[in-house]
Amino acid sequence: MEFSDLIRNRYSVRAYKPDPVEDEKLQYVLEAARLAPTAANRQPFQLIVIHTAGREEELGRVYGAPWFVQAPLVICICGMPGQGWVRVDGKNYTDVDVAIVMDHLILAATDVGLGTCWIGAFDPRAARQVLGLPDDVEPIAFTPLGYPADQPKPKKRKELATLVRYERW
Repeated sequence: MEFSDLIRNRYSVRAYKPDPVEDEKLQYVLEAARLAPTAANRQPFQLIVIHTAGREEELGRVYGAPWFVQAPLVICICGMPGQGWVRVDGKNYTDVDVAIVMDHLILAATDVGLGTCWIGAFDPRAARQVLGLPDDVEPIAFTPLGYPADQPKPKKRKELATLVRYERW
């Protein structure tokens, strides 16, 4: 798929078919995440792939929308701030790195016909408990991964002219 088509076709899927995700497609998506650029190439992240079957109730504690566990898989991307690159003013780039990784993951999923929905509004305490995360690992985002059972709605985006400035503010 052409990149311009890919970014136009990606949408936040909120209904999933129960069909399993083929391992080749899962590996493709995970490899795209691995190849994402990170500050100083530190790769301060871990991906946790979770099969939803039989875990719906505990995953529902993490994020309560019923469609969250409709997909056969849910992926959590965790940051490890202690391993992230830190700018001279103290800004830790782990969250930025994780966002880039998640973007690669969701675009790769779209490329092979899978749906995702970037979820940041989850319960981090429940996520820590359900996933058994160590103290130095932070759950940053989740996404279901599966075949869409819905259709995209029209996207609302600001006009480019309202988002871009040249040379100075």
